[in-house]
Amino acid sequence: MARTGICIGLGLALVLVLVAMPLGPQHALAQAYQCRMPRQLAPPGPVTPDGPARPRPVAGYTLAASWSPDWCKTHGNPKAMQCDTRFGRFGFILHGLWPEAARGPSPQWCAATPLPRPQTLRKHLCMTPSPTLLVHEWAKHGSCMTKDPAKYYRVSAILWRSVHWPDADRLSRKEDLRAGDVRDAFLARNQDWPRKAIGIHLSRKGWLQEVRLCYGADFRPRACDSRRLGARDDTAMKIWRGL
Repeated sequence: MARTGICIGLGLALVLVLVAMPLGPQHALAQAYQCRMPRQLAPPGPVTPDGPARPRPVAGYTLAASWSPDWCKTHGNPKAMQCDTRFGRFGFILHGLWPEAARGPSPQWCAATPLPRPQTLRKHLCMTPSPTLLVHEWAKHGSCMTKDPAKYYRVSAILWRSVHWPDADRLSRKEDLRAGDVRDAFLARNQDWPRKAIGIHLSRKGWLQEVRLCYGADFRPRACDSRRLGARDDTAMKIWRGL
């Protein structure tokens, strides 16, 4: 399938998503306890691919949500926007929307240009509080879905606003916490989701890193494969609060 065909399919799917899912405010927000925009945003620079170009037909999607307190603890960069309290306090943030192939490696790095405009990035900084990450996600993943960065972010924001994230800070205080408890909390707030469409990804030491939600090509929830499903329900885990 050529990328033009993917663009047309994405546009049709976007219409279905708009009709089927409730919309929030114009600017999508992370699970942000506070969010303040930086005064200025420099034009993005080019992105260096971290792997080969791999244009492939898109058969589904993954919406990856990072638990920001764990990222900030692990990477130790207090000046990064998502970790700098001058810009806010974040829980779950959107890592990215990733296209998936029917089998085998995922599509990636389909085009390096055009780069998103600073004003486009600014609209989504309270959803993904990292201009660098936004640009990277577009170049690596979004370019395999559409030729337009703004459309990629728009679809990502629609899906993001349709999800009600659980209170991971509260879950972190539960004794004998298991991955199944996180899925239970997610399902309590998103009752139409199938349990097998909720991936839980942990560090080697058992700390929550990401929740990955699996979709079909029609942008409706679909069971994850084993790679995306991650931890089993009975897996012991921890959640770093740090908020």
